[in-house]
Amino acid sequence: MWMISCTYIGCIENEFCAMSRVALDDTNRMNLRIKPEVKARLLRAAALRHTDLTSFVTQSALREADAIIAEADVVKTTERDFTRILDLLDNPPKPNAKLRAAAAALPKSL
Repeated sequence: MWMISCTYIGCIENEFCAMSRVALDDTNRMNLRIKPEVKARLLRAAALRHTDLTSFVTQSALREADAIIAEADVVKTTERDFTRILDLLDNPPKPNAKLRAAAAALPKSL
């Protein structure tokens, strides 16, 4: 299995974008509503790790967030398809009429 990492550059205005939108919050606080038994389990786990609840929850959430982001940033492909992608990047086909029309329709500056 081959993997290709990709970097999000940006969206063309009013076009579909597969990248998730991030809501920005100007505070350093986050409130969670959880059941007492859930909080008790989190407190116990934090104590077993010799850390406070905030650090425990933050580190656990960050590990999960990093895994999700890494999964979203990688395209998995077979070796055959990976070779084909590299070949197309090294030797792109000549633009057809549809591609030329799409390029002509783009704004002059992005």
